[in-house]
Amino acid sequence: MRILGLETSCDETAAAVYDGSAGLLAHEVYSQVDLHAAYGGVVPELASRDHLRKLLPLLRKVLDAAGGPGAIEGIAYTSGPGLVGALLVGASVARSLAYAWRVPCLGVHHMEGHLLAPLLEPEPPEFPFVALLVSGGHTLLARVEAVGRYEVLGSSLDDAAGEAFDKTAKLLGLGYPGGPQLAALAERGRPDVFRFPRPLTERPGLDFSFSGLKTAVVVALRDRELDDQTRADAALAFEEAVVDTLVIKCRRALEATDARTLVVAGGVGANRRLRARVRAMGEQAGVRVVYPRVEFCTDNAAMIALLGHLRLAAGQHDGLALRPRARWPMTELVPPSRATPL
Repeated sequence: MRILGLETSCDETAAAVYDGSAGLLAHEVYSQVDLHAAYGGVVPELASRDHLRKLLPLLRKVLDAAGGPGAIEGIAYTSGPGLVGALLVGASVARSLAYAWRVPCLGVHHMEGHLLAPLLEPEPPEFPFVALLVSGGHTLLARVEAVGRYEVLGSSLDDAAGEAFDKTAKLLGLGYPGGPQLAALAERGRPDVFRFPRPLTERPGLDFSFSGLKTAVVVALRDRELDDQTRADAALAFEEAVVDTLVIKCRRALEATDARTLVVAGGVGANRRLRARVRAMGEQAGVRVVYPRVEFCTDNAAMIALLGHLRLAAGQHDGLALRPRARWPMTELVPPSRATPL
């Protein structure tokens, strides 16, 4: 089954075509980073308008690369969670094309796309596995039994790891997006100059809390001159605190479930320090660690097209209604065989 996937949940506009036999045929992503950088964060109205400008050209490009629209057998688009105006752009285009082409259409969960993005790799993980899903707005651990069968083991009680990166980057005078800039600054940091807490690691459980780390950085820098080296030292200590916390929780989740495979997905999954530490932990524990390639860690339509294929091929589809969802708990997801058209 050949699926067109569209992604417009936040500040990336993306389109892709995935074929169940041939794999990923084409994918394109346009980032709005330059547009939002002047404001220090995503401006929802500007994001929606830019999706309107960019989505159709990207759509034409992937369709041309995949042999045209005639072979498309279904369309998947991000229905949530995300910015409602941005989601409506992708939903409207997807539903209109599906109606015109007379193919089934399905709104899918953005974070489920991230969760299953490693299935795009040449050696994908086999079910079941434990997944660390760590992105700008979400941090959670889940046991993944199959498509739509997820047990959330722990999640963020306040700020997600990506939010903590962005907020701390702003404290250090870095621009948007803050996470990658903080990670780059940390490369010049000196170890052991600062030591920040590893939140919720001194007690049992798999939940996360990163809001206090920002406060710890504020307190540590309050009476210091913020020269370049001090900022780099603080960035390194902060990044190490986040990475240590994530690794500790992953180890606990693997021990609690006896899983032999760990998937790390989402935008923060591209962080080099996190990848190195999780890989080392996996080798020590005899656990296979699987990542999507870096281009599929950040928002993309390849994962949406793949997820659409998995659900549409199993017979799931939506009605004509557009249902963008700013919030959509993963606990509401069900296997394709149990889903009902909306």
